[in-house]
Amino acid sequence: MSEAAIANAPSADIVKDADAAVQLLAQVRAEIGKVVFGQERVVELVLSTILAGGHALLIGAPGLAKTKLVETTARALGLDWGRVQFTPDLMPSDILGSEILDESASGRSFRFVKGPIFTSLLMADEINRASPRTQSALLQAMQERHVTVAGASYDLPKPFHVLATQNPIEQEGTYPLPEAQLDRFLLKVDVTYPDNETERRILVETTGMSDQTVNPILNAEKLIGLQNLVRRMPVPETVLEAILRLVRSARPEQSDHPQVKKRVDWGPSPRAGQALMLAARSRALLRGRLAPSLDDIEALAEPALGHRMALAYDPTGQGGTLSSLIQELASKAA
Repeated sequence: MSEAAIANAPSADIVKDADAAVQLLAQVRAEIGKVVFGQERVVELVLSTILAGGHALLIGAPGLAKTKLVETTARALGLDWGRVQFTPDLMPSDILGSEILDESASGRSFRFVKGPIFTSLLMADEINRASPRTQSALLQAMQERHVTVAGASYDLPKPFHVLATQNPIEQEGTYPLPEAQLDRFLLKVDVTYPDNETERRILVETTGMSDQTVNPILNAEKLIGLQNLVRRMPVPETVLEAILRLVRSARPEQSDHPQVKKRVDWGPSPRAGQALMLAARSRALLRGRLAPSLDDIEALAEPALGHRMALAYDPTGQGGTLSSLIQELASKAA
């Protein structure tokens, strides 16, 4: 065994902790599966995001159980959760909280009333409907895990995750998320329509009298322990090199791919590589492995890079999609 292989070999402690984590995560997925049908890939991406300590942007048409997925995930993980419906008239204080003036016998004083962001799992529903001013209220919270109101800083609960939703169909009256906001999301998760058998099961099992109960498998402390385990997992040199090749090949300034040079306006930042590293470890753990593989990089390439790149306008409409280009780059990098 080479020195690099020895350095990347998982320790006995990691093996023991990973074995216990795999069993717990299998139970979490089973609990979510009681309520959310046929969205195994979506559930895996959401759990990978949370295990990596990040935030996810869920993009899908109305009625695809995005809200139910967030609620069910929170219950299975044993986390407090809250929902904010983003609208054009929503103000930053409606999310963060505000100071109010208290009057008592001893005099007047300001007291901070916490907003709905002070929860472990926040669902930002239809985030692109709020104004840029309100969208930016989440920037500091998502990156720094605290908020600043009236010059005072308030720490958010640990762990803290944002699962935001976006409707790709209805775009009138919306404000597209700026690149700085998009970059805060570890993964972009596309929620698609169910297949025939899954939709049949939805019709049968969700229109009767029975209601499934989701049991908490973890709690905040155990989840933080799993997040620490993910960061301790070794990454093989081949996987590290594949991530580097993929991220750098997606930048027009550094790529030798003719389509990237011609069609990509801007490429992914180093944060995309960080997202891939962490999400690949999380996905490996969810699948019962002690280290990520090249398959993880190919599977996570589009969710990690798709919202961190932009294509130039193609008047012919024949240049292909960003998703297909990323998959081509991922196949070559791996």
